[in-house]
Amino acid sequence: MQRNTESSPAYRGPLQAVVCDWAGTLVDFGSFAPTQVLIDAFAGFGVEVSLEEARRPMGLAKWDHIEALGKQDGVAERWLQRFGAPMQSSDVDALYASFLPLQIERVGHYSDPIPGAIDVLAQLRQRGMRIGSCSGYPRVVMNRLLEKARADGLLVDHAVATDDLAAGGRPGPWMALDNVVKLGVPAVAACVKIDDTVPGIAEGLAAGMWSVGLALSGNEMGVTQAELAALPEAERARRADAARQKLLGAGAHYVIDTIADLPAVIEAIEARLREGERP
Repeated sequence: MQRNTESSPAYRGPLQAVVCDWAGTLVDFGSFAPTQVLIDAFAGFGVEVSLEEARRPMGLAKWDHIEALGKQDGVAERWLQRFGAPMQSSDVDALYASFLPLQIERVGHYSDPIPGAIDVLAQLRQRGMRIGSCSGYPRVVMNRLLEKARADGLLVDHAVATDDLAAGGRPGPWMALDNVVKLGVPAVAACVKIDDTVPGIAEGLAAGMWSVGLALSGNEMGVTQAELAALPEAERARRADAARQKLLGAGAHYVIDTIADLPAVIEAIEARLREGERP
């Protein structure tokens, strides 16, 4: 056996694609469509779930999200008290079956574009970049969301739902990499993944992409625009810093407030690529 001691050449070209999450990234400031519907689905089974509890597994496929939520200490105890047995896979199936029609019905109610999203995507296209996307939503929900997004002028070149691929969804790399294939991007180092959740950051890293976290518009902050504006300055700063540290701790290369801040990160990453750096 002979080992090649030469390192492979680094990609030094421009960024060619951005792969965006949806809720909390492109649409739905505060990421309320997934969380509120999950709370309502559990309530239909007589089990109370708080918004904070519902947010903890955010970014996973929704079946997996329900399963993870049901394993949390407080939720698991309430489920046991209600039904006399721990949550089983069949219970997750039943909850998912209840959740799905609610999510299809309500996703559009929460999914207005986040300020700056439409303009930023236009700027990226002017740079010659392609716009991919993926989500923890299943395809039936994604189709409803895409209808709303198109009507609002928010257009992407490709969208992957969490049940589109046999390999699965986050935190694995498969949805992000499907964008690479479908968009015809020749190097994963030429791609940026942007997301508001820890599993979404993990997805981008696993795919070999530059990963950018969102501190204010998504799940970690978990407030509407009006609620964000109403927060006392010190409280807003404390919560924003906690969100940034969590996403940085997950491995994000950069953390910004919202997608409106992405162009400056694109410039910074391209400068690093010219120097031969890799994600």
